[in-house]
Amino acid sequence: MFEDFRKFILRGNIADLVIGFTVGATFSTVAKSFVDDILMPPIGLVMGQADFSNLFIVIKSGSTPPPYQSLSQAKDAGAVTINYGMFINNIISLLIVGFAVYLFIKFLNVLNDQLEELPIIGGKKGEPTMKKCPYCLTPVPYKALKCKACTADLAKIVKKKEE
Repeated sequence: MFEDFRKFILRGNIADLVIGFTVGATFSTVAKSFVDDILMPPIGLVMGQADFSNLFIVIKSGSTPPPYQSLSQAKDAGAVTINYGMFINNIISLLIVGFAVYLFIKFLNVLNDQLEELPIIGGKKGEPTMKKCPYCLTPVPYKALKCKACTADLAKIVKKKEE
């Protein structure tokens, strides 16, 4: 069982997944900072509110009676609030992250389409030097027995084609 688990964890797909989550979390942090620190202040200024994160509704007063000048002041007083300004900031962050991911996937699809249109790259005397993995379409050396991206066994595929 431990040997199977070790093989599972060390597969390239799991490592790619971990890297993807890490980059995604970092990108979300950057997008949130962009929304909170760059985008929302001018929008809030135009709409007459300096910061959306301080938009809230008091449901129940805290130890100090309202009005509260900021969300942090309301929280310090122990008031129960609905923080709709934070929700607006998070929706804008979601839209920015979603749009960036859309652009990235679109770029990868265009790149993949361009790779599919390329003929097999030839070497000396017309001998091919590269081929595409039939599973992940990654270019691999022509004589490779395994795909470096998806670890597919290319030797079995060649034998099946010869038979």
